[in-house]
Amino acid sequence: MSHALESQLSACAEPFSLRRYERQTLAVAEADVRKLVHDPVELLTRMVQPVLWLLIFGQVFNRTRAIPTGGISYLDFMSPGILAQSVLFGAIFYGISLIWERDLGIVQKFLASPAPRSALVLGRAISSTARSLCQMAFVYAVAFLLHVHLRFGVVALAGVVLAVMLGSAVFSTLSLIAACLVKSRERFMGIGQVMTMPLFFASNAIYPLALMPAWLRALSKVNPLTYQVDALRSLMVAGGGTTFGVGLDFLMLTVALLILLSVATKLYPNIVT
Repeated sequence: MSHALESQLSACAEPFSLRRYERQTLAVAEADVRKLVHDPVELLTRMVQPVLWLLIFGQVFNRTRAIPTGGISYLDFMSPGILAQSVLFGAIFYGISLIWERDLGIVQKFLASPAPRSALVLGRAISSTARSLCQMAFVYAVAFLLHVHLRFGVVALAGVVLAVMLGSAVFSTLSLIAACLVKSRERFMGIGQVMTMPLFFASNAIYPLALMPAWLRALSKVNPLTYQVDALRSLMVAGGGTTFGVGLDFLMLTVALLILLSVATKLYPNIVT
């Protein structure tokens, strides 16, 4: 941990101050983003997957009329789902960096600072959004080249950015919880694989809820990815529509984030024990 970061985190063992809390949170986020700037290879490799889904899966299934997509092409229907998928897959393995930093002794320094545990967790959640926003720009570029009917209004783009950031924060925080529980890189990789597939396939990312059996539809309604995809589909694609309403989508994502932040804050010190 750099001297500048240490001084920001320990700036003050004085009574709680909202401005100080914000400064400490952003210091943690900035330190994580700086690592991404110095080594963007991981980000570049993450961009391969959405391209394959849109170019191969999307192009093939765009030719079928069997999937009820509400009057838009299947490629238009699935593009928001693939954006949500890339956010999920990028964020769900975010916790492994916490295990690496624990092994290097960095986490112990964070925990020794007077910064609130919630600031340490929230800072990491915020930093994960930098990756997701880069992926968003890339998916938009590919979708545009494939002639997906994208919406470029200011309000629509702002909504997409917010949905991407909320989704990234939700799944990266879930990843931190998993890291605090399993505590080893090998176990974490297995857990990450176990989490991604059910979250992805028990959502409306690549098929509508109407096609699901009743039990899977019930599961999808407690899956944060379902609400992220629903918001993205309404805001990102012309004629995309919404199942739950954009307001409810953002509310559910916010509630999920607050619950997960609370759990992660409690478990965060366990990573070193």
